[in-house]
Amino acid sequence: MGPGPNDKGLSRQHIMDGVEASLQRLQTDYIDLYQAHWDDRETPLDETLRAFDDLVRQGKVRYIGASNYPAWRLTRALWESDTHGTVRYECLQPKYNLVIRDEYERELEPLCLEQEVGVIPYSSLASGFLSGKYRAGEALPKTARAGGVENTYMNERGFRVLAAVEKVAAAANATAAQVSLSWLAHRPGITAPIASATTVPQLKELVGGIELRLDAEATAALDQASAWRE
Repeated sequence: MGPGPNDKGLSRQHIMDGVEASLQRLQTDYIDLYQAHWDDRETPLDETLRAFDDLVRQGKVRYIGASNYPAWRLTRALWESDTHGTVRYECLQPKYNLVIRDEYERELEPLCLEQEVGVIPYSSLASGFLSGKYRAGEALPKTARAGGVENTYMNERGFRVLAAVEKVAAAANATAAQVSLSWLAHRPGITAPIASATTVPQLKELVGGIELRLDAEATAALDQASAWRE
């Protein structure tokens, strides 16, 4: 996603240049999972997938994935792979959390379940909002994401979901972040949620969220509070 014409998109040249640069930075011979960060509708899907296929055949990449793809484009990409016999997107990285559910659940979830595409959602904690550190009427945390959190999550729906999360957390003797991750990690079709930690205690907290198993009553309460269908 750089400034030059060959520094962005999913052209063969950008993919090939990008993987070589990544291999050098990582000081490794191959990449386990190489992902298309954004869909590129100016480059033919066949060109993109054939480039990825060559990388897998060369042993430089093991699997490929897609991020931020709408359902119709992911469907088309899977069809292209099946038709031409190239490697396919084995996983999807969508934006998905307790507050923003409809973007993934409406069309992507049934597609990924039916096609057995792994799912590794990002923004699992809503950029930190679901950790409980953002409060109405209080000063925002001094972080780079605070402005985006305020505009996206600090509204009636966001605080309603957060209240339900904290109620479940209190009953489960867990943190809000752990409850939010547990709900997400144990959804059908979810491979693993993505969440970032900057300290060892934060890492331990996140791992605790994966180990936490919510009971049916707690899960139903979260489902109801965050439901997006009228």
